[in-house]
Amino acid sequence: MNRIFILLLALFVTLPAVQLEAKKKKTTPEQQALTTINRATAEAHVEFLASDALKGRESGTPDGYIAGEYLISVMKQMGATPLLGNSFAQPFEAYSPEWKRAGFTVLPENVEKLKAKTHRVAKMRNILAKIEGKNPNEIVVVGAHYDHLGYDPMLVGDKIFNGADDNASGVQAVLQILRAFLATGVQPERTVIFALWDGEERGLLGSTYFTNNFADMNKVKAYMNFDMIGRNSIEERPNNFKFLYLTKDSIYKEWTLGDIEKNALSLEPEFIASDDFSGGSDQAPFFKAGTSIAWYQTGAQPDFHLPTDEAERINWDKMVEITKAAYLCLWKMANNAF
Repeated sequence: MNRIFILLLALFVTLPAVQLEAKKKKTTPEQQALTTINRATAEAHVEFLASDALKGRESGTPDGYIAGEYLISVMKQMGATPLLGNSFAQPFEAYSPEWKRAGFTVLPENVEKLKAKTHRVAKMRNILAKIEGKNPNEIVVVGAHYDHLGYDPMLVGDKIFNGADDNASGVQAVLQILRAFLATGVQPERTVIFALWDGEERGLLGSTYFTNNFADMNKVKAYMNFDMIGRNSIEERPNNFKFLYLTKDSIYKEWTLGDIEKNALSLEPEFIASDDFSGGSDQAPFFKAGTSIAWYQTGAQPDFHLPTDEAERINWDKMVEITKAAYLCLWKMANNAF
């Protein structure tokens, strides 16, 4: 535990040096800030979130709450700004019928019906930070869910669903990209929201709540999603990853190919263009709200939704390279015309 926080503190303290290094090397601050994204930080975040101590960080449980507190502490340490008032947390309640019918909802029309009957309620929290842009009328959002499946005392053997790939891998990407943006010292053209969603495993609850209740949702121009970026779906191609985007947004493909080449990133992208992102992960509520979509993933792996999704199975180098490529893409989404 101490190793994790010492690493994070040391990395945070060095951030002001990024701008000085950029001047010295005659490069841009955003290019120099790429160096702040590294394996040590990735390991610190994933190993904590996927540790047995958090018991699978199921949403609506004390273990999920602890995971949220960790994320808040990291954002505070970076000097990030909360999105909503003085708190990084966006609390919300999800409702379901009696225990034998497990589906939860945050939709008001369904909640009112459930409240009139025997029902359950789970208290959850999205964790949200922002970097204010020069143009307050345009917003881009980057997000990943931090909840997982918890633990099952009736399982034989390992009872904890650690969720290292699903989705501690995505969480570390959002946190590292936030730090890189802050390290540049440059105000982006568009406001950038950094979101860590609760309740994804229960039905995209956190991202649905956000898109239904965020007052400036009409200003959101694009959403970047991470969900499982730490494993190999094709073992003989360990550098492979999938980048999904709306067909109309082919510029994302152009940016990514250029950044991979320019920065010699060890990645083998598989680009998937589609006109429908209405399911599968937290990009779905944003797609339904009419925003542009970019979605990073490494595909199916044999430990999906099993207790064997452990940190020791992560392909650390690829996960960090994906995070770097995504940071460069998000920088352009926040600053370039598209």
